[in-house]
Amino acid sequence: MNEVSVVGPDDGETIHLGPTQMRILEDGSTTGHRLGIGEITIAPHTEGPPQHRHAQHDEGFYVVAGTVHFTIGQTIHVAPAGTLAMIPPGAPHTFANLGDEPAVMLNTFTPDLYVNYFRDLRDMIASGQELTAQATIETMGQYATVPATDFA
Repeated sequence: MNEVSVVGPDDGETIHLGPTQMRILEDGSTTGHRLGIGEITIAPHTEGPPQHRHAQHDEGFYVVAGTVHFTIGQTIHVAPAGTLAMIPPGAPHTFANLGDEPAVMLNTFTPDLYVNYFRDLRDMIASGQELTAQATIETMGQYATVPATDFA
């Protein structure tokens, strides 16, 4: 029989990345690595990562609470709760919470490749290294992800 995963509201692996928190709900171990899922909480007035492109996975963002500003290339999409943004491989993107309240998103990775990116950032911070844009870009590079320098 296949193992079933049930992650309660206080469960999951929580990773603190400065003003952003990632709670890993599914790291791919239950889905044969076809799907990873996280819950991202972004503090008010917080920029996301440098705009970037993934080469090997789709990424989905469902806004659960607050409003998220997605930048796709040069286009900004204001995404209130209830909005889904699906980012295919190769599409430049980033996000930010420009509002006064925390924003919460459900984040999917198909396949689960990018889940370990967040773990690597956590380990980098724990080792005393600062979470800078350059350190983030270097870590992204380990997961077939590159900065979208044409939009930086």
